[in-house]
Amino acid sequence: MFTALDEIHVPPRPTVVNRSCVSATVDPKIEQRSDHALMLAVRGGELDALGELFERHHGPLFGFLVKLTGHREAAEDVAQTVFQRMLKYRHTYRDDGSFTAWMYHLARRCAADHFRKSNAAPHATDPADLQEHADDTPHAAHRATASDDHALLRNALARLDRDDREVLLLSRFQELSFAEISGILECSVGAAKVRAHRALRELREIYLRLQKEPLT
Repeated sequence: MFTALDEIHVPPRPTVVNRSCVSATVDPKIEQRSDHALMLAVRGGELDALGELFERHHGPLFGFLVKLTGHREAAEDVAQTVFQRMLKYRHTYRDDGSFTAWMYHLARRCAADHFRKSNAAPHATDPADLQEHADDTPHAAHRATASDDHALLRNALARLDRDDREVLLLSRFQELSFAEISGILECSVGAAKVRAHRALRELREIYLRLQKEPLT
């Protein structure tokens, strides 16, 4: 049974980004508010609330964009643009919306704009950007096996086309619900599930093929 995808969890990588688009001062009173409440406050003109959203989400967002684009500099640029657009389009945020889904929806649009303007295709994912967790088992053979499995998974993920990689990143790495993913991808929940299932099947087939090849 294919289990490597279920075993690997990818922590966000920290990055230094220009915070000129958000306030550096965060009111202690807003720290306890939910993401949704904070974004509603931003929409209503309380722009300092975006600073707390930035602190909460720029790491996971950057990690998603690194794996989507395969390029850290591009991911930094796109992440910065996402927060700028949150301010610019704050009036479009809905009362019944999900902040996380809205953020990744903006991220997809910003990434698409980046590739269109630069006439660049996404790079293959750098294995260094899919950080492995250390194996707790004391047996060296077990650790080596787990490391090989994760390396195969990274290579397989890098070989997926962009759409398949995207839906897997949202569902398995960012752990969004299919209701949220359907909104991000602008399709039905059923269609989102079908796309995720198809992408996982393709990933499994690539993974199994790579098992028969020497690992490079």
